[in-house]
Amino acid sequence: MPLNILIAGATGKTGLILTQDLLDQGHNVTALVRESSDTSSLPQGASLRHGDLTDLHPGVCDGADVVVFAAGSGGATGPDMTDKVDRDGAMRLIDLAKAANVDRFVMLSSIGADQSDPSGDLAHYLKAKHDADEHLKASGLTYAILRPVALTDDGRSDDVILGDDVDPRAQASRADVAAVLAQAATTATHDGQTLNMQSA
Repeated sequence: MPLNILIAGATGKTGLILTQDLLDQGHNVTALVRESSDTSSLPQGASLRHGDLTDLHPGVCDGADVVVFAAGSGGATGPDMTDKVDRDGAMRLIDLAKAANVDRFVMLSSIGADQSDPSGDLAHYLKAKHDADEHLKASGLTYAILRPVALTDDGRSDDVILGDDVDPRAQASRADVAAVLAQAATTATHDGQTLNMQSA
């Protein structure tokens, strides 16, 4: 049965692949986009819903069976925007999904987001992702959290590795990440799990 799936971050590199995958599977996909977003690359068949992750309005998740957070502030933005999008925006979307009785929430997180007090160059970003992940776990929603290692633009590989066997120094293709996100969004395979991920 086709699902109504709302994707935050659908115009990003991983989000575009995910949107196409879900449309190919026959689902109804709605991209949550800012008014200023370039939607020209979105696959034909995707619907649009306007909303800004820094200022989400009530009802943005209405009608969705599944919500996927695959957005990010991007590497060129500062800590302030990281907090607004990757932490506060994600947490607000989780709360609105809960209010809309969404069946499942899928979070694209990052390797290292398991640490409550991370260090290194990505510490601020990882802390934001950690806080959003913890908020999702505590929300009462059925959830799946995917934490891939460094992303590449390679194509789909023959296999992926999930869980404790993942090498933090490995890589994951966005195509593989999208495939696992699609599986998490449309099946109960990864419900209630927080999974590290790499391409095999």
